[in-house]
Amino acid sequence: MTHCSDSEINEQSDDRAGKLKKNQKKRSTGGKHVSFPPDEQIVSGFAEHRDADRRADSCLTLTEVMEAYQQSCTRHQVQPRAHVLQQLQGACVGGSVKCLDLKGERLDQRSCEALEVVLKSLHFDFINLQAAQLEENGASSLLDMILYYESTTHLDISDNNSMGTSGWRALAHLIKQSVCLSRLDICSTPIVDYPAMSLSKALLTSRLTVLHLHNAQLSGMPLFTLVGALKINRALQELHLTNNSLNSYQDALQLGDLLRYNSTLKTLELSNNALADAGLEELCDGLRWQTAGLKVLLLRNNHITAHGMVFLASTLPILKVLEVLDLAENVLENEAIQVIRTSLMVNCSLKQLGLSQTRITCEGAVALAEVLAENHHIQSLDLRQNEVKVGGLMALCLALRINRSLAILDLDHVPPEEQDEFLMETQKRLQSEITQCCLTNARRCGLDVDTSDMLSTEADGAAESMATV
Repeated sequence: MTHCSDSEINEQSDDRAGKLKKNQKKRSTGGKHVSFPPDEQIVSGFAEHRDADRRADSCLTLTEVMEAYQQSCTRHQVQPRAHVLQQLQGACVGGSVKCLDLKGERLDQRSCEALEVVLKSLHFDFINLQAAQLEENGASSLLDMILYYESTTHLDISDNNSMGTSGWRALAHLIKQSVCLSRLDICSTPIVDYPAMSLSKALLTSRLTVLHLHNAQLSGMPLFTLVGALKINRALQELHLTNNSLNSYQDALQLGDLLRYNSTLKTLELSNNALADAGLEELCDGLRWQTAGLKVLLLRNNHITAHGMVFLASTLPILKVLEVLDLAENVLENEAIQVIRTSLMVNCSLKQLGLSQTRITCEGAVALAEVLAENHHIQSLDLRQNEVKVGGLMALCLALRINRSLAILDLDHVPPEEQDEFLMETQKRLQSEITQCCLTNARRCGLDVDTSDMLSTEADGAAESMATV
């Protein structure tokens, strides 16, 4: 194996400044621009253009990468991270490494700069910087390096509340310029004021396809700013906004506008917010404009009631692309199912419907059985944590003797208890028949269904009963 000499590495380091200036001049013609802090200490020892660097580093063995990291730590006067060395032991130089997990590690500026040789030598599918206590200079340096070397396709920088202006500026530059980064997680971090504006501007030209912004205080002006950018964005396919206290007025209005103007987004997760019935009305108004976009809408735990189902009932018959709708943990009750029953019968797009923990009883299950007898598109229905007893199971079982599409019907592992022993035996028999009907439909439709989950209902129930003894 050919080894890189020290003189060659020093020459690469000496040429760094000139090559960076050339890259900056080429920016207007499609070249990449790399921004470093004024002291330019971010790139030390091994600095060079990322593509040339990775080709040059192919001459390094894995042992040499680990030694180079330890030497870098010595130069920056920090202790090598045992967790990093442990992960490098399973890496492969020149290939893609599954993960660089730095979650919970305290990364000050010198620790960040010491990681450069690792980011330069290896490409990671996922870099986890969650709760790494990144401060402004360290965050800026580390994010600049990740961009410069295109080190990852998935970055989690959640729960870092001290990145400061420079850190957010570097993150925005990474989002705008990276060709490699496709998924970004910024959760449990307030995205307000400058961070909101910085993120939104970056998304105007971003190549990101998946963005997780859970628990980011996005309600109000931050959401308005974000939606303004996403109306123009034509790359993002998944947007996850769980736990942002999104309300039923201004926030719901913005989300409805997003659905009107964005036809690229495929998944919108809004679980654990407060959109309520009025918010569902705004979302339904936006859904009417979706002709080639949104396929997954997750509205779990949003204070939606049967009153909001009136708006959904008027929208369901005209939906063309929505395939997954999750309404779990909303207080729907049987009345809501009755409201949307006829609309569900004629809907031709939905394939998965989530209704777990929505206070449905046998009456609601009977209404859903009527839907299944008419609808030949729904493939999955979740009714867990509802009071569906023998009467409802019997209706569902009869419907499945006709239905040819439903491949998954999720019911409680431990069904609601019946008083009579005969009814308890009937419950087990009906659940078994439902499972067999679903498996038959799955085979008929050529669907790959995990039968172990469907057939483990009684086993799991027995295990839970033993655990309580």
